[in-house]
Amino acid sequence: MPVRPLRGKVASIGKGRLGKGGSVRRHGGRTNPGRRPMPGWRSIRGRVAVVITVPICLLLTVAGLAVHGRAEALGDARTTRAEVGLSLRIQALVHQLQRERGLTNGLLGGEKEFRPPLSATRKRVDTALRGMRTESAVEDVVQRHLRRLADIRSAADRGTAGQAATLTFYTSAVNALNAVDPVAETATGADRQLRDGLAALRELAAAKESVALERGLLNGVFAQGAFQGREYIDFTEVRATRVAALTRFRQVATAPQRAALEKAFATEDAERATAYEKQTEGAADGSPLRADARTWWEAMTVLVDDLYAVQQSVGDDVRDRADRLSHDAELALAAYLVTGTLIAALVAGLAAVASRSLTRPLRGLAETAHDVARRRLPAAVARIQQSPQDSAQLLTPEDAQDTPDARLLGGAAEIAEVAASLQQVEHTALQLAAQQAGLRRNTTESLANLGRRNQSLVRRQLGLITRLERQELDPDALAELFELDHLATRMRRNAESLLVLAGQNPPRPTAAPADGLEVVQSAVAEVEQYRRVLIATVEPVRVRGHAVADVAHLLAELIENGLNFSPPTEPVEVHGWYDTEDDTYSFGVVDHGIGMSEADKARAGALLSDSGEEALVAAPTRFLGHLVVGRLAHRLGEGAQVHLFDTPGGGLSALLALPGRLLAPVEDPSTSPPPARPAVSSLLNGFRAGVARAEARNPQGASS
Repeated sequence: MPVRPLRGKVASIGKGRLGKGGSVRRHGGRTNPGRRPMPGWRSIRGRVAVVITVPICLLLTVAGLAVHGRAEALGDARTTRAEVGLSLRIQALVHQLQRERGLTNGLLGGEKEFRPPLSATRKRVDTALRGMRTESAVEDVVQRHLRRLADIRSAADRGTAGQAATLTFYTSAVNALNAVDPVAETATGADRQLRDGLAALRELAAAKESVALERGLLNGVFAQGAFQGREYIDFTEVRATRVAALTRFRQVATAPQRAALEKAFATEDAERATAYEKQTEGAADGSPLRADARTWWEAMTVLVDDLYAVQQSVGDDVRDRADRLSHDAELALAAYLVTGTLIAALVAGLAAVASRSLTRPLRGLAETAHDVARRRLPAAVARIQQSPQDSAQLLTPEDAQDTPDARLLGGAAEIAEVAASLQQVEHTALQLAAQQAGLRRNTTESLANLGRRNQSLVRRQLGLITRLERQELDPDALAELFELDHLATRMRRNAESLLVLAGQNPPRPTAAPADGLEVVQSAVAEVEQYRRVLIATVEPVRVRGHAVADVAHLLAELIENGLNFSPPTEPVEVHGWYDTEDDTYSFGVVDHGIGMSEADKARAGALLSDSGEEALVAAPTRFLGHLVVGRLAHRLGEGAQVHLFDTPGGGLSALLALPGRLLAPVEDPSTSPPPARPAVSSLLNGFRAGVARAEARNPQGASS
């Protein structure tokens, strides 16, 4: 039968260890690819992690913003508390400067008895100034406005200082200190109660400054006995400033703070000071004033001290409120942190549980599917296909077992449905495999039965033809009988090929070893165009009896393939040589035909390397010759190798290498082979060069 499919690429090259000539070793297993690891974010676990991570990040962002707001509130509260403390220290310094200003103005007006309290006041001012050196803003004001303080004091002691200039000096210093007071500008974003307290403290400081300035101004006027120059105008402006500041204070102050203020203005000293103020209302024209400067000073000093006490009380209230706000901000910050941490931990825990409850059954389902696809299903199918029994009775309880429920514990209903579908797929696949195995077995048995019938008929036909040949004396008729005998021989080979494909034919019995040349001649006798076959150089060899028929059949397939796909005028050469290095004997079939493409070689190699029934079912009918050659080589046993090479100058060369165990000793080693023609020698060299190139390209090849 034609074996055109043999013109494919031998699968041995690049599949396994290459023997001589790059042969395909047929006794090798396939490596099943393992499961590919799932890429990170493309897996279900990765996507669940993404879905869970995004809300957690958003939650943490919101919590972070809230914590940041609480932290800012805490910082503002602590800053306010520190600023209130600084404000109270500044106002203590201002209070002493105001006292020194009034005493100095009275001293310059002629009241010598103010000198002792002035000395004590100056010491308190100096102490307060030393305490303010650590505050950079206050230190700058001291350097700019109080650097001439020692000179002013010396001039006042000598009586050479101008009264108006001295009053202006102290007033400028007090105003500068009030300007750097931290509570001078109230923050609009602060707590309402704290904001009102800061405003009250600021307005009270302005009112107290006005009262102190009025005390110092009138102290000098009363010492002189009358207003001079612009003193009355200054006096009215100071009183107007005091009244406006007190009005604003009453608007923002609390009820206790307003009560403390009213109490300060309701004392006897305050009323006495008010009486002195009324005496000045008609003295704008310089009329003499009959008032005791010392009494005025003492009354106003009590009022200023009472206002300072109210100022300290308001400052304490503001500081307490700032402390309370700071404490509340600390608690709120801690609560936000703890709450945010607990929520994040809770969400992360729930996410982990949800992810685990989803991925664990999926992982179990994937492992079960992998086990079914890689182990259970292939094993069951292989057992079904290899068993000669009825395939429907081969399904074992293990084949029909369900996926363990423990794998899907906690899984969703959808996952359970997928598991049930997987079980159904497995059962269906096993049933289909059983049905396919039965159909395949029936087909194979039918082919084998048909092959045996044809083989029996052909044998009877050959026996009849042989008897006719013995009885025929006419040369022409005898020649026709010989042709008929040749056709019957080919029919017998085709029947045997059919049995080879069915995998049920025993080799033709051969009692004794046969010479290599006889094996080649037997193969040539089974091809149609045997006259085109040139038996070139066949070195002496003897093939063992059990392998003679299979070797002859295999060579016949190769030779007929070369005859069918080479020009009618070109011979197909057969060579044989012994390789002492590998202890193998090689038969070479060389044609000078159209050759083979790489795709055909690849297809041929795939079929030559597969001797199972799957190849018979899957292979197209025009490629069945591949399977015949492959199965014959497989039946010859390990070490039998089949190779395909391109013939130099065009065409294809096939090589059959037989191992030493299939060879018998040569009876007459002295017999020398006929001399090879130069063309044949070059072909043999080409064979050996092709083998060397294949071994160089595929040092780890596979043999068949």
